[in-house]
Amino acid sequence: MYLKHFFIICLTTLCLAVPSSWCAADESAPIRIGATVSLEGKYVEPSKMLRDGFRLWQKQVNEGGGLLGRQVELLLYDDKSSPELVSRLYEKLITEDKVDLVLPPYSTQLTLAAAEVTSRHGYLVLACGASGDEVWSRGFKNVFGIWAPAGRYFIGLLDIMASNGMDSVAIVYEDNSFTRDMAVGTREWAEKFGLKVSLFRSFVAGSDDLSALVKEVQKEKPDGLILSSYPNDSYLLMRLLETQKYRPRVLGLTIASAHPDFYLKAGSFAEGVFGSSQWEPNERIPFPGARKFISDFSEYAKGLPSYHSGSAYAGCQIIERAIRNCACLDQARMADYIRSLDTVTIAGRFKVDQDGRQIGHNSVIIQWQNGKKQIVFPASMQTAQPKL
Repeated sequence: MYLKHFFIICLTTLCLAVPSSWCAADESAPIRIGATVSLEGKYVEPSKMLRDGFRLWQKQVNEGGGLLGRQVELLLYDDKSSPELVSRLYEKLITEDKVDLVLPPYSTQLTLAAAEVTSRHGYLVLACGASGDEVWSRGFKNVFGIWAPAGRYFIGLLDIMASNGMDSVAIVYEDNSFTRDMAVGTREWAEKFGLKVSLFRSFVAGSDDLSALVKEVQKEKPDGLILSSYPNDSYLLMRLLETQKYRPRVLGLTIASAHPDFYLKAGSFAEGVFGSSQWEPNERIPFPGARKFISDFSEYAKGLPSYHSGSAYAGCQIIERAIRNCACLDQARMADYIRSLDTVTIAGRFKVDQDGRQIGHNSVIIQWQNGKKQIVFPASMQTAQPKL
């Protein structure tokens, strides 16, 4: 009798030591997964793609019978692209809404804010919307990357430039964690390819800095210009270049150029623009399930996916696999399983180091040609030769 009471006390203590949702008595209740998305502010365009990737996965999982015999419920809040709001909302999701699992917001900046909260509460995160080094250098526990690190985004474009006899590149970047990491990595790789970095400058988003920087670039006359920024400033740069009737031989942009509607928004000046992408909705992408995802997403969201929605869906695939393998929602066990994986999702290879940083996935380089987005690097996935 005493031994029986002892075990009951131990079990009760264990359940009090972890989030209540992990010891839920009602096994018929939905598995609640919480996240924030940016429906306002600078991150709207890619964040909505993440949201649609999450929702498509939820729909398909539920149609297939759910997970652990339970339906999946998504609880999404609008973070308005604000790190402070992200912090408050993830605290609410965990302590008030008592979600079983969380998904990430979009961007390195917002993921950092979310990770501060999730790490403190022992929740794992599949960071499918961030690639800045700071996410993995702060010592957060159980934050796993999907994308190739920011510093490797433009290796392929630099390779193309060097292979075609170009000598110099200007690198302009918005001064925040992700865009800075991308710019620093691009500078390092440019030097490895023997390209002179003729200009390396930061700017404050939404300011008049870009206008002055365009004039500096014109003076330097580099063979290529790479801008590391979020969509709003990418479109602003293009308007400035068009007004000045100036364009270097190579123009590379982050994020905006990979979106399916980039050409529609940017107009004819988008012709020839290069960009980095983590994945593309193209038949040359060889990963299992990718073609079906493209078809399913296009029907569900009434438009083609970007790499943001592809990686969101891939992150959910990894979480689903961990749940099924562990047959539970225990965060520590799921994290150990994810850390051990070397697998392929619809978005490509997934393999992380012990810190959770992605080391198996590589980005591709796209270029807009005749109004269509083409993969120009690597050769194994190429849909067109680069036009210079």
